[in-house]
Amino acid sequence: MNRELEYMFVQCARVWIPDAEEVWKSAELTKDYKNGDASLHLMLEDGTNIDHKLDPKTKNLPYLRNPDILVGENDLTALSYLHEPAVLHNLKVRFIDSKLIYTYCGIVLVAINPYETLPIYGTDIINAYSGQNMGDMDPHIFAVAEEAYKQMARDERNQSIIVSGESGAGKTVSAKYAMRYFATVSGSASEANVEDKVLASNPIMEAIGNAKTTRNDNSSRFGKYIEIGFDTRYRIIGANMRTYLLEKSRVVFQADEERNYHIFYQLCASAHLPEFKNLRLSSANDFLYTRQGRSPVIDGVDDTKELCTTRNAFTLLGINESYQMGLFQVLAAILHLGNVEIKDRDSDSSLIPPNNRHLTAFCELVGVTYQDMAQWLCHRKLKTATETYVKPLPRLQATNARDALSKHIYAKLFNWIVEHVNKALITNVKQHSFIGVLDIYGFETFEINSFEQFCINYANEKLQQQFNMHVFKLEQEEYMKEQIPWTLIDFYDNQPCINLIEAKMGILDLLDEECKMPKGSDDSWAQKLYNTHLKTCSLFEKPRMSNRAFIIQHFADKVEYQCDGFLEKNKDTVNEEQINVMKASKFDLLVELFQDEEKATSPTGQVPGTGGRTRLSIKPDKGRDTKSKEHKKTVGCQFRNSLQMLMETLNATTPHYVRCIKPNDFKLAFSFDPKRAVQQLRACGVLETIRISAAGFPSRWTYQEFFSRYRVLMKQKDVLPDKKLTCRNVLEKLVQDQDKYQFGKTKIFFRAGQVAYLEKLRADKLRAACIRIQKTIRCWLARKKYLRKRCAAITIQRFTRGYQARCLAKFMRRTQAATIIQKYQRMYVEKRRYRQKQAAALAMQTILRAYMARQKYQALLREAKAVIIQKRIRGWLARCWYKRCLHSIVYLQCCIRRMRAKRELKKLKIEARSVEHFKKLNKGMENKIMQLQRKIDEQSKENRTINDRLVGLESSYTAESERMRGELGRLRGVEEDAKNKANQVSSLLEELERLKKELSATQQEKKTIEDWAQKYRDEMEKMVSELKDQNGLLKKEKDDLNRSIQEQSQQMTEKMTRAIAQETQQLETDLNEERSRYQNLLTEHLRLEEKYDDLKEEMALSSNVSKPGHKRTDSTHSSNESEYTYNSEYAELEDGSRAREDVTRGIDTSLTLKLQKRLTELEQEKQSLRNELENKEEQFQRARARDDEEFKKARGAELEYESLKRQELESENKKLKHDLAEMRQSLLGNAATGAGAPGSPAYKVLLDQLNASCEELEVRKEEVLILRSQLVSQKEAMHHKETMTEPSVYAADVSKLKDAEVKQAYVGLKDTNRLLEQQLQTQRRTYDNEVEALRGELQNVKEENNRQQQLLAQNLQLPPEARIEASLQHEITRLTNENLDLMEQLEKQDRTIRKLKKQLKVYSKRIGEMGAGQTEGQTSPGQMVDEPIHPVNIPRREKDFQGMLEYKKEDELKLVKNLILELKPRGVAVNLIPGLPAYILFMCLRHADYVNDDQKVRTLLTSTINSIKKILKKRGDDFETVSFWLANTCRFLHCLKQYSGDEQFMKHNTSRQNEHCLSNFDLAEYRQVISDLAIQIYQQLIKCMENILQPMIVSGMLEHETIQGVSGVKPTGLRKRTSSIADEGTYTLDSILRQLSAFHSTMCQHGTDPELIKQVVKQQFYIIGAVTLNNLLLRKDMCSWSKGMQIRYNVSQLEEWLRDKGLMTCGAKETLEPLIQAAQLLQVKKKTDEDAEAICSMCLALTTAQIVKVLNLYTPVNEFEERVSVAFIRTIQTRLRDRCESPQLLMDTKMIYPVTFPFNPSSLALETIQIPGSLNLAFLTRV
Repeated sequence: MNRELEYMFVQCARVWIPDAEEVWKSAELTKDYKNGDASLHLMLEDGTNIDHKLDPKTKNLPYLRNPDILVGENDLTALSYLHEPAVLHNLKVRFIDSKLIYTYCGIVLVAINPYETLPIYGTDIINAYSGQNMGDMDPHIFAVAEEAYKQMARDERNQSIIVSGESGAGKTVSAKYAMRYFATVSGSASEANVEDKVLASNPIMEAIGNAKTTRNDNSSRFGKYIEIGFDTRYRIIGANMRTYLLEKSRVVFQADEERNYHIFYQLCASAHLPEFKNLRLSSANDFLYTRQGRSPVIDGVDDTKELCTTRNAFTLLGINESYQMGLFQVLAAILHLGNVEIKDRDSDSSLIPPNNRHLTAFCELVGVTYQDMAQWLCHRKLKTATETYVKPLPRLQATNARDALSKHIYAKLFNWIVEHVNKALITNVKQHSFIGVLDIYGFETFEINSFEQFCINYANEKLQQQFNMHVFKLEQEEYMKEQIPWTLIDFYDNQPCINLIEAKMGILDLLDEECKMPKGSDDSWAQKLYNTHLKTCSLFEKPRMSNRAFIIQHFADKVEYQCDGFLEKNKDTVNEEQINVMKASKFDLLVELFQDEEKATSPTGQVPGTGGRTRLSIKPDKGRDTKSKEHKKTVGCQFRNSLQMLMETLNATTPHYVRCIKPNDFKLAFSFDPKRAVQQLRACGVLETIRISAAGFPSRWTYQEFFSRYRVLMKQKDVLPDKKLTCRNVLEKLVQDQDKYQFGKTKIFFRAGQVAYLEKLRADKLRAACIRIQKTIRCWLARKKYLRKRCAAITIQRFTRGYQARCLAKFMRRTQAATIIQKYQRMYVEKRRYRQKQAAALAMQTILRAYMARQKYQALLREAKAVIIQKRIRGWLARCWYKRCLHSIVYLQCCIRRMRAKRELKKLKIEARSVEHFKKLNKGMENKIMQLQRKIDEQSKENRTINDRLVGLESSYTAESERMRGELGRLRGVEEDAKNKANQVSSLLEELERLKKELSATQQEKKTIEDWAQKYRDEMEKMVSELKDQNGLLKKEKDDLNRSIQEQSQQMTEKMTRAIAQETQQLETDLNEERSRYQNLLTEHLRLEEKYDDLKEEMALSSNVSKPGHKRTDSTHSSNESEYTYNSEYAELEDGSRAREDVTRGIDTSLTLKLQKRLTELEQEKQSLRNELENKEEQFQRARARDDEEFKKARGAELEYESLKRQELESENKKLKHDLAEMRQSLLGNAATGAGAPGSPAYKVLLDQLNASCEELEVRKEEVLILRSQLVSQKEAMHHKETMTEPSVYAADVSKLKDAEVKQAYVGLKDTNRLLEQQLQTQRRTYDNEVEALRGELQNVKEENNRQQQLLAQNLQLPPEARIEASLQHEITRLTNENLDLMEQLEKQDRTIRKLKKQLKVYSKRIGEMGAGQTEGQTSPGQMVDEPIHPVNIPRREKDFQGMLEYKKEDELKLVKNLILELKPRGVAVNLIPGLPAYILFMCLRHADYVNDDQKVRTLLTSTINSIKKILKKRGDDFETVSFWLANTCRFLHCLKQYSGDEQFMKHNTSRQNEHCLSNFDLAEYRQVISDLAIQIYQQLIKCMENILQPMIVSGMLEHETIQGVSGVKPTGLRKRTSSIADEGTYTLDSILRQLSAFHSTMCQHGTDPELIKQVVKQQFYIIGAVTLNNLLLRKDMCSWSKGMQIRYNVSQLEEWLRDKGLMTCGAKETLEPLIQAAQLLQVKKKTDEDAEAICSMCLALTTAQIVKVLNLYTPVNEFEERVSVAFIRTIQTRLRDRCESPQLLMDTKMIYPVTFPFNPSSLALETIQIPGSLNLAFLTRV
């Protein structure tokens, strides 16, 4: 631990230190901390250096700051260091810098009031959060609501959302948005719009329960708990509301800058309305109850409009106009009652002046008498055992009684409204579950705290206890689930404080007891509190300077409560006589308010017989005397009971917590006050959550996430196949303290601070790697730059040196010439001067030298004589001095020696007498000897050291000498070279002289030529300049003319182009808007039509239940579906078509009127259907005979078809015999030459014939099987017809039917069902086998892919040489495996060839035998029938075929059933011609047109349209079905156009096709109907595709890491986010591409028009781009540089898919432009003004709100990235403020582009279309 601390507390580390103003201040260490230091050297952010002293006792270091990449996290528990400054800083950064008001703190959502309207609550945001996991999106109140809704549906458990906070923190708004979310995503179970009613309760409750305070303009002055009920399908069915502790005192008193409840001001503002004239209202300043706060108006609020909203809400909830006026009448009466003036009569009584207009108005409004009201406002009745007294009241008490009555009336009115709102929200549907939304007051502390604050804080104590227990429970469950050793975490338990308040003899108990005392007072109650709790409870204190107050230590803070008014507020008494007057009112509503009124006497009496303190009850005990006094429960008792019920409700639900924070007290937008925020964080339990989390293991990582994040800290040898073991080994090396982490089953748990420690290790490792990369790259760049500069310098030097050399040569020539001249000139001057000076100097030297010689001789002579004299004198003096000194020294020595000898003799004599002398002498000698020995040793060591040093110096000297000798030799060589070079220089100088002479001659010639050339050049330049001037003038004039002409033409062109473009764009916009509007109307029409069909089905089912088995159909039309379905569908086509058209035209009318109208029409249709059914039953007998004849005809046609097939088989037999004969001849003719060998012509002919025979054999086998099945079915039909009376296994069922033919059809249907079931089972088994085989192949491919990825990953981790070697080895292995596979295939082919050779002989024998068998087979079918076969008729019919199909009118039902309702796109339709059903329907329509049968045309088209709608309604979620019928509907529409006869559609027809045009009917109106149907199918197709793609988009485009290793996983909190690492089963980009390919191939297979496919693909890409961008804008963890790279790569893959499919021109790429620009925005540089300009010019497809949102959400994943500064974002906003665009943040994912169906004629001739037998359309006749 100490090592980690020393590693973390180093220079530049950042810490938090306490501060008086900012609570916590950031500082940076300027010096490393070492264990034992008494202080830290810090530098603040403003550059101030300070010394932070550590506590000498605890030595606690300051809190460390989290790394920058963790700042701004969505979840506070994701922070590595969990402490108060980290929480505060994270909230501040998100709120101020990123403008994010929501943050998770574990299970708590922290919501900071922005005091500004934000565009984050629209329906698009609700849709974006719907269905998402809570951790996947950014924090939001919608995420909490979605989590509650999802848990309710998943866990089958009721939920609660607890919203708490101070007044003005935004509790009411948060609760309102939560309810709005439930109402939007769930819908209601009926048409009563319950969700609208739930939302409508909000304006009502805000009007009567909210008021303006100094802290909030819309403060809730009551607590409420709303239970929103859901049914079994989790749709809203109703709601219920419970309210708590209404602030009644606000009705009669408001502080400065506050208001009364909103409803009073709304009424006063609307007093001018006619319906409010009788209320006698005026301005709010005219009434006492509304003017005390002196702030009657709220900025930005129109009270008149608010009253309209309130009245509309009342109406929606079923409170009619009369009741509303009654409510307003009572409210106006309260205002008038407040203005009643009470005057003093004397000191003990008071009175109301007569004819007081306000009292008169009050009495008229509430229907009471003026005298009674005036009497009991100033008097009070007192009852004793024997008498009753009327006591007058002083003015003050009378005024209080008036105010008490006002409060009581308002409270009654409030409860009545709540009760009726609940009645309106309750439905008869049984409630399956509910979600409760608790909007309750937060912890409050003011300068003066009274009874209301006491109750509020008591409620918060209870809620905090429940919150702590829930958090503790979740922590425990997480540890137990991961099998982490569980140790108890110490958390604050506020049970003692709760006991102090609510336990026996607690504060509330003593308060109730004091209220029952006859003379109880606040002072006596305070004394009881002091006596009871002051010494026994540490949480209870007494203020020093007061005897009328007490202090309670709550969980959040100490609060001092003033005792004044506690008893009065707890009693809440009202004069009983005033209540009686109210009950006697003539106003019904007021009587209803007071009908259950209790007696309001003061609870001061003792109930007899109970003894001691009793519980007060609202209902009197029936066993007691009725005359005894009844006592109501006190306010405290009621509040405690309601709070207990609330806690029981919350404990029975799963809670979700929303903590609202008020950022400042001045209502400033996005202004953050740290002091106020910290107070609220401490009070609301957020820091307690952090503390509980920090006490355990707050940071949790899955093993995969840990491995991905900290892979850089691992070595290659540490990476094992088991990720769990790898993480365990690496973590043990990185963190030595085992207590700092724990290994769970799926996660690693870390203590607080460990993630920051690991992040620092990772950052250091990455920083070192970055430095190394930078060093290498900078070296390469510098070298590259150096080489470029060197090359350029060399080039410059070459040219410069050449120029300088030429200049030098010229200079040297001139210098040499000047030197020669100067030499001779100077030589002459100097020579002459030298001779003159030489002559003068010689004369002077001669004289001077003679004089000096003489002087020198004389001096030498004098010195010699003086030396001789000095020598003699100095010798004599020295000898005299020596003699004197010698004599003195000898005498002195004698004296001293004599004295020393005497002393020594004396010592010797004394020592001789002492025995110890010898011992000391010897001891001293021994010591001296040892010292001498030691010195000798030291000297020897020094000698050896010196010798070694000398040896080293000698060796170094020798080496240096050798080096110097070598250097000397080298210098001598250089000297020799220099001598040689000198010789060369002399020769070069001679050569230079010669060249100089030649150069001088050349220069003279050159000078002459240059002079002539310069003269000529000057003349020419003069002439050219003149010509240029003239030409320039002409060009300038020409350019001016051309420029003016071009500008004029360009302006005209631009003006025309702009005008045309604007006009075109406007027309296109109008057209698209009109198309969108029309298609939206079609969608609405379809929705209403579906509702109508549902109602019709319900009525049909009800009628079917009442008369079972009444309706039936013809036996030939029976199917597996119910009989009623088809009969009811087609029996009402004619009679009901007009009614449906009338219904569909009523789109704009309301749904209620429509349904009422349809009810009557359905009754009529029901009667008509019954009549028609009776007619059908009468016609049934006649139809039986006709069916028998048709059956015989059909059998004859089938037999003709079989005979034709037999003839074809005979012809094929002959052909086979002929081929066999040719083969035999070829083999016999070439037998001798070996022609039968492989590769010979005979062998090839043989193989070709064999292959052809095999193919023909397979075809004939299929045909034989078809013929056999038809024969079997005919035999079975004949058998059933002949043996109708025989018993069968279905006798019980058949006996219920009366008709024999129906019985036969029923038995045949059963047999057919059994055969179909067998075939279905066989197909299912085949399908299962194919699926298993495909799964096996897919698994093999996956394994191969995984193996390839593992090999690639291993190769990438190897060095380059080893990587190449491994790649070669892998390639060799792969080629070897492929060779082995090819060898196996070759062996299989050889075996197959040998087998075919053997079978060839067998086939040759069988072919010969087939002739006889075929002859026998010709007669077998003919024996079963009596009619002759005419096969020659079939070719004649084909020849005359006109492309029409004839059917009988009664077969229309079978046609639609077989061709539309029972046709499976995956089954039979796969092998059909694209659009074949459309062609068949049109050919049938052509025949109806040909015979001029308008009824048949109309019924066929109507049946077709209705059947397509029905199959789409039944299978609308199947993409293949919708795509199939979209393609066929469009083809049918194109056929109607192509063969309509219009010239515009006949341009591409052939002459034969023009002959097939419709001749009798114009179906233009039906074309429009079918076009509308195609639009509806297209929208259904888009919806189906969206449902399939929606779950894939976010996972594949955002979360999946397509480029592995680019983005790192950041630390996450308790709200676990979806990992970017793809787990098994998650969607990837490949999943999206495969799905798109599947869509495209399906549509192409169905023959969808290419232009329509392009529109579908464009819509698909729009959905992908919109969903991806919306999630990007709502997910902070996705806004990073690496994620931008991932998105751009994914978009490039989508573009590549478009390119492969040839769809680049369909406009799909343009729909991805916003997503592309958002990804670019994540990657571009975001610092300077130039960057801002580039962003503004780049992001043209993004709105300003989206750009700012992305910049705010941008989050670095690594420390090397930088956050976007606030100044840069403001710069962007300034530059983009002139844009005219929608303020909507998210893209509309529900938007569908208008679809068009361009005409696409078919080249297929109708007469060539063949109808497969699999369609069961044998009843159609080709015409």
